[in-house]
This record gives sequence, C-alpha cells and structure tokens, in this order.
Amino acid sequence: MSARLMLGNEAIAAGAYDAGVGFVSSYPGTPSTEITEYIAEYDVYAEWAPNEKVAVECALGASVAGVRALAAMKHVGLNVAADPLFTASYTGVNGGLVICVADDPGMHSSQNEQDSRHYARASKIIMLEPSDSAECYAFTKAAFDISERFDTPVIIRLTTRVAHSRSSVETTGKSSVSRREYTKNIGKYVMMPAMARGRHKFIEQRGESIVSFSETSDLNNIEYNDKKIGVITSGICYQYAREALGDTASYLKLGIVWPLADKLINEFIDNVEQCWVLEELDPFIEQYVRAGRISDIRGKNMFTMLGEYSARMIKSVVLGAENKFLALDNLPVRPPALCNGCPHTKVFEALKSIDGLIITGDIGCYTLGALPPLSMLDTCVCMGASVSMAHGMLKAQTGESKIVSVLGDSTFIHSGITGLINMVYNKSPGTVLILDNSTTGMTGHQDNPATGLTLKGEPTWPLNLEKLCEAVGVRRVVTVDPYNAEEIRAAILNETAANEPSVVICRRPCVLLKAKQNRSKSHQA
Repeated sequence: MSARLMLGNEAIAAGAYDAGVGFVSSYPGTPSTEITEYIAEYDVYAEWAPNEKVAVECALGASVAGVRALAAMKHVGLNVAADPLFTASYTGVNGGLVICVADDPGMHSSQNEQDSRHYARASKIIMLEPSDSAECYAFTKAAFDISERFDTPVIIRLTTRVAHSRSSVETTGKSSVSRREYTKNIGKYVMMPAMARGRHKFIEQRGESIVSFSETSDLNNIEYNDKKIGVITSGICYQYAREALGDTASYLKLGIVWPLADKLINEFIDNVEQCWVLEELDPFIEQYVRAGRISDIRGKNMFTMLGEYSARMIKSVVLGAENKFLALDNLPVRPPALCNGCPHTKVFEALKSIDGLIITGDIGCYTLGALPPLSMLDTCVCMGASVSMAHGMLKAQTGESKIVSVLGDSTFIHSGITGLINMVYNKSPGTVLILDNSTTGMTGHQDNPATGLTLKGEPTWPLNLEKLCEAVGVRRVVTVDPYNAEEIRAAILNETAANEPSVVICRRPCVLLKAKQNRSKSHQA
C-alpha cells in the first residue's frame, strides 16, 4: 500500500485502474476532464470520443464484450448521453460499467447548475457520491463490483470541489480481473419492445435488491456524536458540515445517493433531536426524507437553491450566527477573458466591423466574445446550438438581418454537424464560422478528431473539416487565417451575402499550444 495526495479526478482514475478497467471513452468537460487524462497515463486503452453519447455507447459496447469500462463527463454532457444511459439500464452489463459525472454548483465553468442525481432516479441506476479523494478511489473500485453484482451501470457523481481538491489516498494495487466471456443474448441486449418489457421487469426486481444493499452497505455511514443536531448529507457538504459543526452534531453520510436507504435514514432521524438535510442544488434527499416523515426537517427552507455551500454558511445557519451567508463582498473580481493574441479575438473584431449581424454563439473559449469590449454574441445555450438556433431564427425572422453561427472545431464535431445538415437540407442562407484552433482549448488543450492525434498522442487520420462540410451539401466553403483582417472580413461579407448555406473555417492554432508542447517535452525529459 502507498499513500499520496491526489485530486479527486486523479483518484477516480487510480481506482478504475486498480479495479481492472480495460476501456475508457470520454469527452472533455470541466470539471471531469482530468479523470480520462490521468487514466491515459496508465496501460489502459483510453480515448476521446466526439461527444458524450458516443463515449457511453462505446463504453457499453466494451462492457458487453466482457471488459470493465468507464465513461466520464460533466453534468451537461450527461444530457447528451441520456439516450444510451436509460436503455443501458435495461440491457445491464457484462463487464462492469461506470459512468462518472461531475456537477458544477456555482457554475464555475458551466451554463447551468443541473443536479445529475435526478438522472439516477429517472433511469433507475444506482449512484454513488464520494466526499473526498480517498472515497473517490474506494467508491470507484466498489462501483465496478456493484455493477457486475447487480447487472447495472453505476453512476459516480462528483462536484467541482471534490473533483478538483486534493486529499490523501492510500492505494491497494491493481486487482486481477479476468475478462468476462461474451455470450450472444438477444433478450438482454436487443432492446426491441418485446425484449424491453422483460428487461423492465428485471429493472424493478434489481431495484429492490439494490435498496436492500444500500441499507447495509458501508458506503453509507452514521457518526453519532452530540445528538441534539443531526445532519443528513453527502459529498462535499459532509466535509463542510464536519468542519463547521464538529462533534456538536451527529452525521448520516450517504455514499449511495440513489436509491436512498430508507430504514437507515429513519433510524438516524429517530435518534437525533433536530434533523438537518444539507445538500447543494436541489432538495433531492430532503424531498425524499420529507415524503415519509412527520418530523420537522430543516433544509432548503433555511438555505439556498443557488450555488455552493461552505463551512461558514453551514455554521452560521445551523448555529444561528448573525450574518446568514457571510458573503465575501470585498474579494476582487477577475472576469475571464480571451488570451492575448487569441485568433478568436480577430474573428470577433471582423464581425464587429460589419453592421447588422446577429451572431449565435456556442460553448467554448469563444463564448467570452459575449463580454465587453467585444460584446458580439446574441445567444449561447449548449454544444452545437449555434447552428441550429441560427436556422430557427432565419426561418422565423421577417427582417433582413444576416445571421452568423460561431463555434469551435471540437464543438462542431461534438454536435454541430447535424445542425449544419439540417441547415443545408432545409435551405437556410446562414453562415457558419468554424473557429479551428487545432485543439479543444476551453478544457485544457485536448486533442479531437480534427487534430490528427489520439488521447495517447498517437498519430491518426485527421478529420478534414472542408471535405466534411462539402459532403453534407455545403457548396460554399472558405478557409481563412483570422490574423489576416482583410481576408476574414471579406469572407464574412461575401458569405453572408450569399443566398445559400456557407461555411467559413477560421484556422489558426491556439496561442497556448506551443507553450503546452514545450511543457510536455520538459516533463518527458
């Protein structure tokens, strides 16, 4: 055994490796990205997929083939992966299948504060939530065993503070796990209605077994101290509560956040005088607890649905300090900004020089083009929405405004291609600007299908964006250098004047790529 400090994401990777994972597929998304990057350092097959749906489908395929598999994503990525997720609950697994999702309370790098626990309940899949790096490691190892024991995918939920905090982890070494034999089973893996009905019955029976497991699992833990105050909590909120209240309170720490251990919860409530449910975002646990209790439960009625909790917040509310949230009003604000020399800036400057444009934006570094002094984006919703929303606006508008979509190379591959196909098929005269900076910049410079390198740094066949756009029916495809101001402005004017779909590929590598490559070489040396 050996102990060292690890990020929560790093500990997930170590736990997966020691559990014998054989296949990993993910799409980068903060705060989950490092899980897959750390796994790639081990002797394990790991890849970047074009998007989260593909990643989960690939991981499910590896699982069916008999290999332990994992897919990681951020919370909005789970929306993209929801289609295979729900049906994977029906098919079950062969080799263990673990899906890691990292929520982002406080929206440090996200467009919403989605609570992914609802997906576990809706898909009837067990969900674990570690509270520190040691539990990230232990829970991941346990997740693969649980997956195979109950024939189910297992979701591990992280939040930003757990994913990106360091604590001591004691690793136990890699387990010897044999590949499971694949057996053709149409009734289990082919989800046509007749077979799916039988698997639905299996899911309900499985759910009862998992509830029984949850009641006695050591992943849930009661700590009795002073029983005047009892706290039901999970994840990072356990750490906050422990720091704030210490031994002046008792704790029910739920490592399994779905299904919830009803008997264990009731036992705990019966043994404390005053019960608090502490959880960030939605009252997921609280609503469950309130539904079956007459007892006075305190939670969101005293706290907030918005953002993150903290030890100071919990101490002030539970123990009755004067300043409820102890806001840090004097901290200086540092708004994010595009890097000096970023080619995206040049694109926005060209767009700003042209009057009358509506610009639909997307998810990436270039989203910062919405901020002053550029202030150039009109919309930003989700990956790929820039193209689809532009089409909708073009079909709905009655004026003469020109509409331009702006998205990056990785985002275009993730979910912009189908929007472009729709634009061509339904004859929208919109212009799509693909900002090709040769990397997935926003999440830390990961490769993607257009860069010519895999996650492991191996050369591969690069996706040709020009040929792809032509293949889906775009007749007007222009490639420009954003640093050439006259060229890019002329291209935008020409293409927005055309009465048919067009694409302008703005190609210039991210200014930080060279620095990243130099750091990588130094690290290898």
